[in-house]
Amino acid sequence: MRVRYAPSPTGEPHLGNIRTALFNWLFARRNDGVFIVRIEDTDQERLVHGAMEAILDALRWLGLDWDEGPTGAGTECKGGYGSYFQSQRLPLYHSHVEQLIRSGHAYRCYCSPARLEAVRLAQQQQKLPPGYDGHCRDLPAEERRRREEGGEPCVVRFRIPLDGATTVHDLVRSEVTWENRLLGDMVILKSDGFPTYHLASVVDDHHMHVSHVLRAEEWLPSTPRHLLLYQAFGWEPPRFAHLPMILGADRAKLSKRHGATSVLAYRDDGYLPDAMLNFMALLGWSLDDKTTVISRPELMQHFSLERITKAPAIFDKEKLAWMNGHYIRALSDEALGPKLLPFLERPAESGGLPADVRRPLDRGYVLRVVPLVKDRLKLLSEAPALTAFLFQERLAYEPALLVQKGMTAESAVDALRQARLRLSPLASDGRWTAPYLEEALRPLAAELKLTTGQLFGALRVAVTGQTAAPPLFQTMEVLGRDRCLARLEQAVAALLG
Repeated sequence: MRVRYAPSPTGEPHLGNIRTALFNWLFARRNDGVFIVRIEDTDQERLVHGAMEAILDALRWLGLDWDEGPTGAGTECKGGYGSYFQSQRLPLYHSHVEQLIRSGHAYRCYCSPARLEAVRLAQQQQKLPPGYDGHCRDLPAEERRRREEGGEPCVVRFRIPLDGATTVHDLVRSEVTWENRLLGDMVILKSDGFPTYHLASVVDDHHMHVSHVLRAEEWLPSTPRHLLLYQAFGWEPPRFAHLPMILGADRAKLSKRHGATSVLAYRDDGYLPDAMLNFMALLGWSLDDKTTVISRPELMQHFSLERITKAPAIFDKEKLAWMNGHYIRALSDEALGPKLLPFLERPAESGGLPADVRRPLDRGYVLRVVPLVKDRLKLLSEAPALTAFLFQERLAYEPALLVQKGMTAESAVDALRQARLRLSPLASDGRWTAPYLEEALRPLAAELKLTTGQLFGALRVAVTGQTAAPPLFQTMEVLGRDRCLARLEQAVAALLG
């Protein structure tokens, strides 16, 4: 079994494109097959610098290793079928085009862009289906010879039969049939000498012995044309499976307004690769009617074409965030800490910790911070905002927040001062831990005729600068004695003005 993922490096690797790569990869791994990456770079005008590298980076991030294809070092490749860049396979395509011309299955078309545009507009006005009108299909031999000898610019078109029908036996959609007369003579070689997708994909799939083609549903209408090409060459076609579309929650085609961006943008936003893999696998496939969280080994074990749906898949970013949070909580603290570090150490203007926090961070301290925020994270990129107070030396206080309901500024000052006196001796005998801190402070509330909510609320704002924070005493343990005592002094100073 041999499958291929054949991206065109004309932009960022978007979610639907990489979902196609994932399904091919899972199908190959499930069946001990070969996963091929082939770069379809024949559309020279639309090539984007760096796009190929971004595509390969997305595959590597997700752990979608390939058996044949680019190695990432320029245009070097691994595999036994020549270059896996279509732009380097032009002689192969040209020889096959000449073969089709000689056999009468293709012809040179000399129609100018202006003529083709006029034909298109006329078809629109007459409410006819769009398509080439066959003007050059049966040019007289003498005229064809004259144009060839004159070196007139041309394309090469494939001669579609004008009668009969072509049926696609699709592994997802069963049988789908098209009348040949409606297909139109498609271009297979452009005037710049580069093949179109139609020809290049067929030739490469044949010569690379691709057994199954899993691709997006948008290619389904092109498949009868491809089958006719296989027939013209006398080749056995691969088996086809067209994957369902991905729609937004509003059932419109997925776009940036639905939160769908480059897969690498999800990486940079703090999604874990295993969460992304799990989420994408469920965009058009399911293990059963109830399982949502599926590990990578389970996906590789159970993936099958029979479970791919025909109906469009719905992209739900809230579900993705929930799933990512699940995968974050499943990590050990020791595993999560290093994953948070790059997000914490980003420049402040890029969403990292405030500029006054010294970099690089102490890795041991970061590991102590992890348990405080682990259960609150949905994205790794949320960590800087949630933990900034744990790394800053000084906090900016809003004095009003230090005064809890039912308290006065004077009683808040007294409570913070008494708390500092109660806490000062603790570290001398090694008892600056959450249980000892609570044991020391809980009785103080009654002594000051305050509720624990009032006292602990004032303390929380004093040591964190905010009203919502991780558990108070665990936070104080991580902050340490000196920092906590200093912050109590700073909070009192803020109240006194």
